[in-house]
Amino acid sequence: MKNPEAQQDVSVSQGIRMMFYVMKPNETSFETLEEVPDYVQKATPFFISLMLLELVVSCIRKGKPSGPLDDALTSISAGVLSRLPSLFFRSIELTSYIYIWENYRLISLPWDSPWTWYLTFLGVDFGYYWFHRMAHEVNIMWAAHQTHHSSEDYNLSTALRQSVFQLYTSWIFYSPLALFIPPSVYAVHLQFNLLYQFWIHTKVIDNLGPLELILNTPSHHRVHHGRNRYCVDKNFAGTLIIWDRIFGTFEAEKEKVVYGLTHPINSFEPFKVQFHHLLTIWTTFWATPGFFNKFSVIFKGPGWGPGKPRLGLNEEIPEVKGEEVPFSSSASRLLKTYAVVQFALMLTFYEETYTDKAALSQVTLLLRACFIILTLTSIGFLLDQRPKAAVLETFRCLVFLMLCRLGHVKPFIPSLSFAFEIFFSICIAFWGVRSMKQLVSDPWK
Repeated sequence: MKNPEAQQDVSVSQGIRMMFYVMKPNETSFETLEEVPDYVQKATPFFISLMLLELVVSCIRKGKPSGPLDDALTSISAGVLSRLPSLFFRSIELTSYIYIWENYRLISLPWDSPWTWYLTFLGVDFGYYWFHRMAHEVNIMWAAHQTHHSSEDYNLSTALRQSVFQLYTSWIFYSPLALFIPPSVYAVHLQFNLLYQFWIHTKVIDNLGPLELILNTPSHHRVHHGRNRYCVDKNFAGTLIIWDRIFGTFEAEKEKVVYGLTHPINSFEPFKVQFHHLLTIWTTFWATPGFFNKFSVIFKGPGWGPGKPRLGLNEEIPEVKGEEVPFSSSASRLLKTYAVVQFALMLTFYEETYTDKAALSQVTLLLRACFIILTLTSIGFLLDQRPKAAVLETFRCLVFLMLCRLGHVKPFIPSLSFAFEIFFSICIAFWGVRSMKQLVSDPWK
């Protein structure tokens, strides 16, 4: 896809419509892959706008926010982490597709035909259904996908809680399309399929009537995110719910849905959110006797064990009563406010990096990516009240000042450079003192 500065602009109308997959073939058909806009990156202001709208609607209808702050920060952090690799190289979902297209395609359907556009819509959605289903039924794939299910709440920010390494298996399920669908058409629908799934992560929209028969809706997807026994491994659809109805995995929303993993991780630290299940697989692999059993630990379901069915036993899924209290940070309100300020600065920095990535050196991009990861990790440590959180935050603020002095980081408003340095110097002094005292929470309470 094109560099951001070379891409066509997305109008407000197009931005809204692309979030609901109602773009027209004649405005989203491109001859070459280089012409395809980075719709996901351009959707950032629409993500934010819809999350703010959800917040307002939730406050009006229910008298409370749509979800806790700490959970939202963790979800958005996962989304940021999942996008960082695209700063350096094209997604494997595209590179593998291009390789198959250039070497093994059987026919070349016309890139500008509406029939090709609609066929690709169905093909990508069908491929997504089977990828998503296998991501729940194959343990090593679940190790990546569980990140998306780790939130114990359900709101639009949950949609952004994406895995860093999920795409290293998803490409397999789309590769047959490369035998006849041009890469430029595929790249458009791969993005729209992902963007459509953003708005269905909400509790403020109830039943949508006849649309429930065909489309994946908030009601259907709430079931998918539930850890109630009736919800587990149901409703894998991306855009069309018809695949679940055809292949027997559909379940309608019934009693109150309790969200999250069947065994909650109780953490806001981004690396634990991303990789904790890999550690579980590693431990189980070595504790399980027999070569074929070890093989099954990796390639059968997450609930499998010796003597059990491939996907495990439904009765072993912990029962929920609907009264479960989601895990929340014990950090004070003041500390959470500090985390939000630092997170907002990081997001601005992240957006600027993507906007200017073509003009930045690889060294600068790498340093900026590392600083973003460091910031997200430090915020996770603060929310988790980890003993070394103060030490890490002191180090992070020092790194920021160092990157500023070396010219790798610049405030988004140049005239505020001095104010930024003063602010981070104060942060260093404060967190440095706290580091020496080995305290994290008491002075804030």
